[in-house]
Amino acid sequence: MSKPDELLVDVATLVESGHSNQMSLTVVTGGAVITGRLAPEAVWRQRVSEVLTDSPRLGEFSAMFTATTRGDGPPAYLHFHMARILQGTVGIPETGGMYRVSIADVSAWTMGDFSYSDH
Repeated sequence: MSKPDELLVDVATLVESGHSNQMSLTVVTGGAVITGRLAPEAVWRQRVSEVLTDSPRLGEFSAMFTATTRGDGPPAYLHFHMARILQGTVGIPETGGMYRVSIADVSAWTMGDFSYSDH
């Protein structure tokens, strides 16, 4: 989108306010379909930092995710946790992942988490 969808920005703003991390959302961005729950950026960063800290090869990157970079103004990104990229009838990764998506790059979206089947 050349201009981010104001309604999607409002959803992201409410999530960022800390009122809920239970909002399920599905977006189309760059030809990919990502589905999962949104989290406030601070919660998302903390979880990514924890995952990196636990990794023997990637631990050195964890500190950059604990820094706060939230500026004034509306959110520019959606922070997905427990999310999957849908590919055919499969969700990748199976256990859910952590994705940061630019709101400006979302070409379509819907409320809710799309289901998928690996059968």
